[in-house]
Amino acid sequence: MSPVDIVQRQFEAYNARDIDRFCAQYAHDVEVFRPPSTHPAIIGATAFREFYATQRFNHAGLRAQLLGRLVIGRTVIDHERIHGVRDQPYEIAVVYEVEGEHIRRTWTYGA
Repeated sequence: MSPVDIVQRQFEAYNARDIDRFCAQYAHDVEVFRPPSTHPAIIGATAFREFYATQRFNHAGLRAQLLGRLVIGRTVIDHERIHGVRDQPYEIAVVYEVEGEHIRRTWTYGA
């Protein structure tokens, strides 16, 4: 499976709010970064699942709109518009680093 296939599967699971399918795309030792911090905001599958269960998938109107995608080797960069978390949609860029069959690290840029 290619890195873009793995990222696409997690994107579809996110929009379906399917926490099990979503988390299955991520490594057990996943690290989530929110620059400008150089330290991970989330480390590990348990913390990752807890964050998405309580801070994202609990929003009935949650969905991501893919505005653009760039693929460079095992790195996939998505430009997304997020709906349903805030009063108004907002845009982010997410960098996904894929190792083997899972997303190992992400960096989220934007509001």
